[in-house]
Amino acid sequence: MSVPLDELSATLTGPGRMFEMHELTCDGLPLRVWKNAPASLPVVLEQSRAHGAKVFTVYEGERTTFEEHYCRAATLAHRLIKRYGVCKGDRVAIAMRNLPEWPLAFWGAAAAGAVVVPLNAWGTAAELAYGVADSGATVVFADAERATRLHAELPHLPDVRHVVVVRGGALAPGQEHFSTVLGAVAADVTLPDVPLGPDDPATIFYTAGTTGHPKGALGTQRNICGNVVSLGFARVRGVLRSGGSFEDLIAQSQQQEVYLLSVPFFHVTGCHGVLLSMTAVGGRLVLMHKWDPERALELIERERVTSFGGVPTMVWQVVESPSLAQRDVSSVRNIAYGGAPAPSELLRRLRAVFPQAVASNGYGLTETSSLVSLNAGRDYMERPLSAGLALPICDLRVLDDRGRELPRGAAGELWIRGPNVVRGYWNKPEATAANFRDGWFRTGDIVRFDDDGFLYIIDRAKDMVIRGGENVYCAEVEDALFAHAAVLGVAVIGVPHAVLGEEVGAVVHLRPGRRATEQELREHVAARLAAFKVPSRIWFSDAPLPTNAAGKVLKRALRELILTQGGGSRNDQ
Repeated sequence: MSVPLDELSATLTGPGRMFEMHELTCDGLPLRVWKNAPASLPVVLEQSRAHGAKVFTVYEGERTTFEEHYCRAATLAHRLIKRYGVCKGDRVAIAMRNLPEWPLAFWGAAAAGAVVVPLNAWGTAAELAYGVADSGATVVFADAERATRLHAELPHLPDVRHVVVVRGGALAPGQEHFSTVLGAVAADVTLPDVPLGPDDPATIFYTAGTTGHPKGALGTQRNICGNVVSLGFARVRGVLRSGGSFEDLIAQSQQQEVYLLSVPFFHVTGCHGVLLSMTAVGGRLVLMHKWDPERALELIERERVTSFGGVPTMVWQVVESPSLAQRDVSSVRNIAYGGAPAPSELLRRLRAVFPQAVASNGYGLTETSSLVSLNAGRDYMERPLSAGLALPICDLRVLDDRGRELPRGAAGELWIRGPNVVRGYWNKPEATAANFRDGWFRTGDIVRFDDDGFLYIIDRAKDMVIRGGENVYCAEVEDALFAHAAVLGVAVIGVPHAVLGEEVGAVVHLRPGRRATEQELREHVAARLAAFKVPSRIWFSDAPLPTNAAGKVLKRALRELILTQGGGSRNDQ
């Protein structure tokens, strides 16, 4: 029998309790915060040393212990300060895939007092360069592929003083090998003495903008470090709501969690949700350079993985794998996913394939430093379409289009306030003013709450497609298509996909007398944007696209027409 929510919340968050909260004034706003949350990232790194000889990261045949990682990260922090002159508040960018050097660069930069700027490794040279330039990063850590992409852009990046290349071969002028920068690592090294408080800036994560360039969400030490406690609370609440006991939780905590990291470190899920929590609790991170469900199953079996997930797409691919039946997956205890709609059929399949595991689905955003709500265990089975219960440190409200708060059960736009909400967008005061008001963040998501307080995501007010967990803002793709000389009108829409959740589709109206093929337009977009943003389907419309009185394309009607009737002409013109 589930523990009543009010009783459970009081048990877990009251004075002297495991997840005690108290009220603080942050940037002039009264907020509920976790009393026992780490004050800063260096505090988390310092505490991680206690895990000593436990394995922290696994990559191919490489294994790194917590002690080895701590010493290397601390050494790197000193190198950044003494060799590169990095000071508190300077920006250090990371542009690489999931390699063991990614967490080293992150923790080393954080321990030096820098603001860490993770960049989307799938971005084009221009997209990567924008993040470096906009953030004003002075040091860039990059793997060989990203370093090559960025090299031609360096003349346009005057703030960049140093490019550190990870696992590269020959170096271009102005680049240094990571191993050279790190140098000798002493066993008795300690962290630099850099004073950092909870309200100091910690990260800039770029999120695609509905218009123009991406926006950098400026997160504080409090924003990111609160995830250590938030994720612990969500897990404990899920176990107790499902009939488990504190004894069960203690028994679980005595075994090292082994997490198969399938999502990129450069997402808040991979960084705030996984890297931070595994560093804090002594978990093992099994890294994948590139997602592959067959390789994932191999690693689950070999490393005795206890937790995996990512976006629903990845979980679907594991469940559908033809080799699943031949793999020993009995070690899996937790399967967590989010970032895209998850059909209830996925939960049914998981219960059949992983009967020993607890499945969970959550909701969060870059601007909320990852987690806002989580639906796990019995609650998830009873409400498979819900995004779960909000964290107790968060206030959530639903407003109509006039800004009036709506009663429970009514659908409207979700606004969120809490110590996890970032300060705003870096160097974008107008975008900040439009989306952040008196501590509240305007999500753009249309939601409702049921009578028990469970959150349901109904639709997105923002013009966005979520393709396999990656946000694709339609305006960006439309802008690329409009740059083609033959295109007169265009609307980018989300098209349902069984595995990805959605894929990018486009409806195009060509200029009179002009011709273009679907392949030509796809190649045109691919030359300007990352591969995951390229439309997988393009329909051609003989007539101008339908608009409302204000001249805006009626995308919902267009999408319904395309999906139900095929819409427009499927032939290249």
